[in-house]
Amino acid sequence: MDANPGQTLTPQSEASTTGEESPRRKSLGPLRMVWRELFHYPGRMAVAGCALITTATSTLAIPYGFRQIIDQGFAEGADPTAIRKWFIALLCIVAVLAVATAIRFYSVSWLGERVVADIRLRVQRHLLSLSPSFFEENSPKEIASRMTADTAIIEQIVGTTVSVALRNAIMAIGGVAYLFALAPTLTIGLIVAIPLVILPIATFGRRLRVVSRTSQDRVADIGAMTSEVFGALRVVQAFNQEGREMGRFSEAVERTFETGKRRITIRAIMTAVIMFLIFGSITVIMWRGAVGVAEGTITGGTIAAFVVTAGIVAGAFGSLTEVYGDLVRGAGAASRLAELLGERPAISPPARPQAMPSPARGKLAFESVTFRYPTRPEQAALKDFSLTVDPGETVAIVGPSGAGKSTLFQLAERFYDPQSGSIKIDGVQLTSADPAEIRQRIALVPQEGVLFAASARDNLRYGNWDADDEAIWQAARAANAEQFLKDLPQGLDTFLGEDGARLSGGQRQRIAIARALLRESPILLLDEATSALDAESERLVQDALDRLMQSRTTLVIAHRLATVRQADRIIVMDGGRIVEQGTHDTLSAAGGLYARLASLQFDMRPDQRSTLDA
Repeated sequence: MDANPGQTLTPQSEASTTGEESPRRKSLGPLRMVWRELFHYPGRMAVAGCALITTATSTLAIPYGFRQIIDQGFAEGADPTAIRKWFIALLCIVAVLAVATAIRFYSVSWLGERVVADIRLRVQRHLLSLSPSFFEENSPKEIASRMTADTAIIEQIVGTTVSVALRNAIMAIGGVAYLFALAPTLTIGLIVAIPLVILPIATFGRRLRVVSRTSQDRVADIGAMTSEVFGALRVVQAFNQEGREMGRFSEAVERTFETGKRRITIRAIMTAVIMFLIFGSITVIMWRGAVGVAEGTITGGTIAAFVVTAGIVAGAFGSLTEVYGDLVRGAGAASRLAELLGERPAISPPARPQAMPSPARGKLAFESVTFRYPTRPEQAALKDFSLTVDPGETVAIVGPSGAGKSTLFQLAERFYDPQSGSIKIDGVQLTSADPAEIRQRIALVPQEGVLFAASARDNLRYGNWDADDEAIWQAARAANAEQFLKDLPQGLDTFLGEDGARLSGGQRQRIAIARALLRESPILLLDEATSALDAESERLVQDALDRLMQSRTTLVIAHRLATVRQADRIIVMDGGRIVEQGTHDTLSAAGGLYARLASLQFDMRPDQRSTLDA
């Protein structure tokens, strides 16, 4: 399917193939979305911040304790009381460090879980506001991967990485300050070495951002492929395509491995270079300090504290280099989610929606409508199409594949807007009304009953969530679904499985019809639901449909001649236009497209009944 450049998400691997980054990916800027979510919980952030500062300062207090113990405890003629005092002080520091660390861990982990939950809710709420066209141009499976894999990365960033980064930043700054207090000359040498660390971070970091983003994309590809194959496993096995699908999966896994290998190679080299520079600089500085101890210009306790503090500072800088890589991955994940949040709905309510008339009548009118799908702009699905369906009228729509029949349903529910012409319900143009109010007046029965992984009750009341059990059973009775629902192990509370897998095709269709009955809408869009059923199921479903269509304005895509004959009017479409209309008898006698479609069905043997192509 061709993508609409104006709406399609930025291809994830584009940066990796060009070797360049878009401006949005040159920094950690996408993480601003995460910070905004964090600021919704200032109290928890304050607790985490206080615990963070306490752990960092407690860690830096340990070298000070060592200095006092060495200088006062191991000196000749040292006072045992002083030794005991400083060891007790050191134990108290360790106790404070342990408690503060536990508080910090809980607080930042809580924030990580909460922020990820909030981001998932934001993204899901926004996705539900987008029109179906967005999901035709972008893979729902890839989007689902963003909702899982990318939010997991953000959870790690908030719950672990940010805490580690802040703690190490505090220890690095505080440690350097303490080093200046201990030995200014040696510390200056240490500070001079810091730019040697910064330059490799900048050099390797840019390349790491690109590869990290691509690595996440490859993981998303695996998730999308797994979901697709297992969702159609029966078809895969029926056509003996297990080997081919395994081959595709193996190629995707290997691509992911190769990308991951590039990422960890860059990160490993970056870590090695930075660690060498850090500890090499410290080694040289310690060498100079050891000479000072030998010359008597510095005490043993001071050099011990300097060594321990310098080790803490070096470790902090080393951790910051690793943290930077994690933050880069988090920025990539945040940018992918930000792309979803940045999508604007193609269909949205007007600033001042026009109220729909009450009570609803159910009149539906298409007036000179021309429409092209965004993915196929070169071909018009409807061309100057006009049709008025009066309240309570049943209009059957027939025609060959691609004639534009299903497009009428999409436009009536305002999943798309036409490029020209207008569509009206009860005299109100759809673009002037709130889409939610429009859809409230329409009930849809698809060709294949779409059910959710929920109980029978929840599937039935999906069209009217406030319906009580009495109304549900009444609708089930009218849809010929009462008996099999009562026979379910837990009745209405029975879980129906993924896509209603625990029910037969006919049972799923009857639940879809009962759902439409509960909707109590004046307009019914019926993609006739009997074309793939056996004779017994077809009879039960058809009886239910007859009851459903009573007193409703019905637009039905007809697959069976029985439905065509019962319609008040038949519309024959071809190439996005109405080419014939009338009753079954008049159209059959006319010898046109309808007569040809009907004769094809009549010529079939009873056990090979054809359907009018939808």
